[in-house]
Amino acid sequence: MNQKASQRVYLLMLLPVVALAPLAALVRYLWAVATNPGRAWGIARAFDRVFNVAANGDERETVSSRAARARDEGRAWGCVLCRLLDRLDAGHCDQAKGV
Repeated sequence: MNQKASQRVYLLMLLPVVALAPLAALVRYLWAVATNPGRAWGIARAFDRVFNVAANGDERETVSSRAARARDEGRAWGCVLCRLLDRLDAGHCDQAKGV
C-alpha cells in the first residue's frame, strides 16, 4: 500500500474519535459554562477554529480573524460578518486580528 492510501486508512480509523469528540467537547463546554468560564471560552475558540478549517481556512485562525482580513480586502462576506459580530461585541473583528 502506498503512503497516501495508508494515510487514508489511518484517517478512516480515526472516524469514531472524530465523531465522538464534538459530543464530549459540547458536554464539557456546558459544564465549563457553569463551573469554569475560562475553560468554556477555550472550548468555544477551539470550535471556532474547527469551523474555520472545515470552511477551508487555516487551522490556526478563527472565523473572526479571517472575516476581519476579508473585510479589509473589501470582500462582502467579511463586511457582513464583522458588522454582525461587532453588534454583539464592539470591535470584535479588529480584536480578532491579533489572535
